[in-house]
Amino acid sequence: MNDLMSLFKEVKYPNFQKSLIDFGFIQKCELNNNTISMLIQIPATSPKIAEQIRNECEIIAKKNNYELDLIINQPKAQEQEPVRAKIKNLAPQIKHFVMVSSGKGGVGKSTTTLNLAISLAKQGLKVGLLDADIYGPNIPRMLESLNERPEVVADKLRPLSKYGIEFMSMGNLIEDGQSMIWRGAMIMKAIEQLLKDVLWSELDVLLLDMPPGTGDAQLTLAQSVPVSAGICVSTPQSVSLDDSKRAIDMFNKLNIKIAGVIENMSGFICPDCEKEHPIFGKGGAVNLANEYDIDVLACIPLDMSIKNGGDDGKPVSYFQPNSLVAKRYDEAAYKLIQFLKDIKADNSSIQPR
Repeated sequence: MNDLMSLFKEVKYPNFQKSLIDFGFIQKCELNNNTISMLIQIPATSPKIAEQIRNECEIIAKKNNYELDLIINQPKAQEQEPVRAKIKNLAPQIKHFVMVSSGKGGVGKSTTTLNLAISLAKQGLKVGLLDADIYGPNIPRMLESLNERPEVVADKLRPLSKYGIEFMSMGNLIEDGQSMIWRGAMIMKAIEQLLKDVLWSELDVLLLDMPPGTGDAQLTLAQSVPVSAGICVSTPQSVSLDDSKRAIDMFNKLNIKIAGVIENMSGFICPDCEKEHPIFGKGGAVNLANEYDIDVLACIPLDMSIKNGGDDGKPVSYFQPNSLVAKRYDEAAYKLIQFLKDIKADNSSIQPR
């Protein structure tokens, strides 16, 4: 490393602890008269990343009385044919479909989807929730409806209703604890039926609680209805964030606009001292959002009220509306509504009723 390049040793690659030099991203650093000519190659496509690097390098050059001629090379965002070229609409009476996904299981996706649905309903929208996790449907327990069965009306199913939202789940069609040992084609057929054979009302939003991963269920839904937006649920840990990147990549490849990311288990609120402790870390989703130039809808802390509400079928957004966590879900709902207002869906734009 030459002395000239060493001037920039403190310039960190955004969202990382390593510098541009540590990563080997500085391809050229030469002095011509009083001008430093630099060439930096970075892997990110986000213009915000490049802008931050440029600003920091310009500050250092100016501080050392140099002019700076900087070129930052970035890969171009892939231009590809949308996977959803031919989209059916099995439920045309619904204005907006929002797919809630995660790259891995156990991050609290179903809990987040349910409380987000209730928060949307509290803000005046007509909301439905489709539990598309065929293998592991959790919504019935979270809504204290494991033994409830939908009414059959003219060969179709009337969705169940609770706490201001309509919902349907495979868990309400099978016995508690029964396994679904199905191949992909059967999963795809089941999801289509949960859309077209259910008498959904004229909803403003139908939240789609997806199974973890990026498989048949996600592709089937993306080709069955015009999905207005995707939401990625993650936790602060690196292993979760790694998988969240795959979920974001899936949304991009399916040509689904991303409303944002929700960081779940973001710090633990001590019930005794009421202080927040980042036992799983905190802010990882913020860095992820910055990297992909998307919004953070909310950071939901670890709180016993969320766990108890899920186990007892009493969602915190409904039963403790003034709590901190309920207000965080309300915040995410508000941001989602603003995002959907800007979406020109096939149906009319979203308006609270």
